[in-house]
Amino acid sequence: MKYTVILEPQKEGGYTVTVPALPGCISEGDTMDEAIENIRDAIAGYIASLRKHGDPIPAETSVEVPIDA
Repeated sequence: MKYTVILEPQKEGGYTVTVPALPGCISEGDTMDEAIENIRDAIAGYIASLRKHGDPIPAETSVEVPIDA
């Protein structure tokens, strides 16, 4: 599975990472690489919990937004 993640630099340093397709799935790291590794672990745990409880696993969705240039 592939999910879009959003990396947000923090004023105090480091990064916060969220996964829009997985509400509440959030992590952080001191570096971009660490934040990405941490969110991979968070995604795996999130999906494991969904499976354990018999809940559906959200699929990544994309939306095309036309831009008049």
